[in-house]
Amino acid sequence: MHTQIKEITDKLEQGVQDVFQSDSYKELLNVMARMPHYSINNQILIALQTNGQATMCQSFTGWKQMGRYVKSGEKGIKIFAPAPYTIQKEMDKLDAQGKLVLDSDGEPVKETQEVTVNAFKVVNTFDISQTDGKEIPTIGVDELSGDVDRFAALMAALTEVCPVPIAFEDIPGDAKGYYSQTEERIAIQEGMSEVQTVKTALHEMAHQKLHAKEVVAKSEDKSRRSKEVEAESVAFVVCQHYGIDTSDYSFGYVAGWSAGKETPELKTSLQTIRDAASQMIHAIDDKLEEHSKAKETQKSKPQKSRVQDLIAEITTAAEEKGFTVEDSTKSKSEKTAREKKPPAKKKEVAKKQSVKEKLAEGKEKAAKTPVKRNKAKGAEIA
Repeated sequence: MHTQIKEITDKLEQGVQDVFQSDSYKELLNVMARMPHYSINNQILIALQTNGQATMCQSFTGWKQMGRYVKSGEKGIKIFAPAPYTIQKEMDKLDAQGKLVLDSDGEPVKETQEVTVNAFKVVNTFDISQTDGKEIPTIGVDELSGDVDRFAALMAALTEVCPVPIAFEDIPGDAKGYYSQTEERIAIQEGMSEVQTVKTALHEMAHQKLHAKEVVAKSEDKSRRSKEVEAESVAFVVCQHYGIDTSDYSFGYVAGWSAGKETPELKTSLQTIRDAASQMIHAIDDKLEEHSKAKETQKSKPQKSRVQDLIAEITTAAEEKGFTVEDSTKSKSEKTAREKKPPAKKKEVAKKQSVKEKLAEGKEKAAKTPVKRNKAKGAEIA
């Protein structure tokens, strides 16, 4: 295992130097765009072993859980995976306040503690091209190319996630945009295509994220070329993630920029690019998902307003043809009061009729009663 780790580590160190050749660098950025969740070390290893052609990687078990299986004879892509382990270590005992506990002789008291040691092991991962099985749902990033509505949605998301204002203006000269550190704002040349507008916005957002005053103050000031390499690389990665045409990106100058730099310095730059791109992608994804859910919620609401518009159109057309149309804007109380009046009259008529009937019934009873009494009297006399 240790020999295997050394082999992969050596490949990684050499790869950091080799990756700054134009084509290799672009291949690495492609992997960053497709798999932003991987560490920079694993992104470099995947790019080196697949020439940047890998699009989606999972472990053997991971593909199985997704309903796919690795084809027979496929060779795994070697990457690092965390393999922490614990050891028992004798350490100075500390009290609740974090101070040393001393014995009667004034010596530190020792105790055995369990300590976690961070370590890594070499594991295999496989690209989707090495598997067969159930279709994987499209992530949806390719839908942006040539789709104006989606570009508008993306631009809206960029504006919301950017911590400084983004505005369009007529910029003199050939500049497509700029980030002003003093004014803390981003300006974009007006009148450009949607694709170029998004690219420029991402480039300037990368400058703001990586080269703002408060960020630069924490470390050494970088050269203008270093800043451009970082900003352009981040913009490329984010554009590639969302399926925006990146054919006009060129990184021929990175070989000259990286010449003479030590591996740790180069890896730090790659880590910076990877972290910035990954953070921007996740923030934009979250915002796009939020907008999508809001849109779906809006669609699912009752179409009351449309019905009202239709009623208004029908009413207008009817009135133009000379028909009398009842005003639908009258309040419910007015309609209810009007509807209740006829029944009230009917109730009064009903009451009068019942009184007449009762009088008639009374007269009949009165007419019949004497006859009965006479009959009774006659019977008594007899």
